[in-house]
Amino acid sequence: MRKMVWAAGALSATTLGLVIAAGLAAGSDSGASGDDGGGVDRTAKGAPKVATGTLEQIAAKAECAPDIQTDADELRQANCQNEDGRFVLATFATDRGERDWLNSAKDYGGTYLVGRKWVAVGDPAVVGALRGRLGGTVERASHHS
Repeated sequence: MRKMVWAAGALSATTLGLVIAAGLAAGSDSGASGDDGGGVDRTAKGAPKVATGTLEQIAAKAECAPDIQTDADELRQANCQNEDGRFVLATFATDRGERDWLNSAKDYGGTYLVGRKWVAVGDPAVVGALRGRLGGTVERASHHS
């Protein structure tokens, strides 16, 4: 139980840092084509199969050299840049850890590309371009004060 409490605290602190670094720069565009009204774009026209693997493997598919910022058992996070722009890539040890992180991060707004046990955060145009490389689902959240 103690380990879970520590992990949740570490995840929350990392979530805040990640969202401040990348999420605040991302705008909200919940009216985009394919949006299900809940901030999730479920259209998959031409999107590739959803990427899987380690942070480094997913970064390679995104054509970026990851600058690792967090390297923990529960979460690995890197700043990335490719020809489409800058973004943050995070991988998670569990599906639940990813969902908990997303639920917390969405309080800060932003645009997220979500795969299984990974998330990319960045400007909506960058996230859209990444979707063409990595597959996944685009989730958007409005900033709530």
